[in-house]
Parts: sequence; structure tokens; C-alpha cells
Amino acid sequence: MKVLVSGATGLIGTALRQALADRGDTVVRLVRRRPSRPGEVRWDPDAGTVDMDTLDGAGPFDAVVNLSGAGIGDRRWNGSRRDEILHSRTAATATIAGLTTELDPAPAVYASASAIGYYGDRGDEVLDESAPRGEGFLADVCAAWEEAASPVEDAGIRTVLLRSGIVLSRRGGALAKQLPLFKLGLGGRLGSGRQYVSWITLEDEVAAILHAIDDDTCRGPVNLTAPSPVTNAELTHALGRALHRPTALAVPAPALRLALGREMADELLLGGQRVVPGVLSACGFTFRHPDIDAALAAVLA
Repeated sequence: MKVLVSGATGLIGTALRQALADRGDTVVRLVRRRPSRPGEVRWDPDAGTVDMDTLDGAGPFDAVVNLSGAGIGDRRWNGSRRDEILHSRTAATATIAGLTTELDPAPAVYASASAIGYYGDRGDEVLDESAPRGEGFLADVCAAWEEAASPVEDAGIRTVLLRSGIVLSRRGGALAKQLPLFKLGLGGRLGSGRQYVSWITLEDEVAAILHAIDDDTCRGPVNLTAPSPVTNAELTHALGRALHRPTALAVPAPALRLALGREMADELLLGGQRVVPGVLSACGFTFRHPDIDAALAAVLA
């Protein structure tokens, strides 16, 4: 199989490239810089341009995977940062969706990144892919992100919208930022700790993307989350057990809002979604790490 990938240098993209290579697939990467090796095609998602001559020569492609987007927790949100978060997703997705519809022959599947932020803060409500869109900045971003991918589905190409949860890895993401404090015994719950965290290990995230690419019955929104979401307090205690460290501390909600701003703190840390992988389960996907204790043991091993 030959797969075209954008966002191939991020945490998930790097692991996906390796997994594709390990099973004998060929990966062609979209890169912003001048290509320096075979298997790279230059693009500028901000300008909406792609080196189509090089792209046509690198194909045909069996699948296209779009993982582009600026990190949502890297910097405090202000007007310009919100614009960057939205634009980095919609512009890149619109560009790659457009080129996907122009490929001849057409790929069998297009998989486009999204996130469980689509559902907004929903308390204890159990959310599968049939749940409606929620409210808030991240819900608006995810809705626009997914809408930018719609031309591919309209063109008759099987489209999968990858609604990722919190990806657990030592190499990046939220867990990597938490580990130094937890290793010092300074980790604790955030706010009340009652907000749900829908997580997935990096290994299962990549395996689920491969499954979504390979399984012809898998289409539309797909929640990439483990089947057992936990509260922030439960995750905190599980991480303490895995590291053999105390987790008696707590970070008050007002302190988080002061440090990050109310909107960012409420949406990223104090709100939550109790998301379950309905489509993955229906498509026969088997999680390697279905519960949080086994997942943290594997991630931290």
C-alpha cells in the first residue's frame, strides 16, 4: 500500500510512519520545506498549494492521511492563537482534501484528523459517534475542521474522521508534560477531578488509524479513545500508582484559570468528555491497552 501523509513529523505522524513502514507500506510525506529525500512532496497549506507534478510522480496512492494542525495546549490562548489553531486545521485540511479529489486514480480512503473536543464539555454523559456537537471554542474548531474534509466524501471517496482523545505517550502530548511533576511526587488532580478524560495509548491510536484505513466498513466519525474513560482524579491516582508516588495534591480551578485564562483552562483541563469508541468496536478493533493501569504500565515501561 502507498500512503500519502501530512503532519508526518508530529507525535502521532511519526509513530504512524514507522508502523506503516514496519508492515511494508510506502509512505510519501507532504513537507513545507524543500524536499531533501525521496518520498517527500512540498506543499504550502497556508497558500493552498501543492507541487502536483512531484505528487503525481509519487503516486498512485491507496490512502491519504491528514494529521496537520497546531498544538492546542502549547501556548496560552489569545485572539491570534485561536486564529492559528483554527486556520492550521481548516487550511491544511481544505488543501489536502482538494488534492485528494484530484488524484487519478482516486485513493480508496481518506482519513482526516479531528478530536473529541467536538463534543464539548458534557459531564457524565456517555458519548459515542452519534452524539451531537457540543459548545465551545474547541467544538467549533472540530466542526470546521471536519467540514473542510467534506469535499472528499462528496467525491465518493471513503472518508474517516479521526476524533482522537488524549494520546498517552512519554514522547509528547499531555502525559509527557505531567511526568516530571508526578515523578517528584508533586502531581495531583485538577480542580474537582470529576471531569472525564477519554484517553488512548499512542500504540492503540496508531493501530486504530491503520484499522480505519484497512477496514472498508469503517467510515465517518470514529472516536479514537479507549473503551474505559476515567475521571481526572482516577487518572491522577493511576499515574501515581504507576510511578509509586503520592498524588495527594490538587490544583484549584481558580489557579488554573489565572495561569491559562478561563476559556483555555475550562475547555482543556476542567471540562471533559466521557467518550466511547462505538465505531471501532463495531468494526472489530481490539485494543491492546483497554484499561488505564495496563495502559500506563505499557507507556512507562
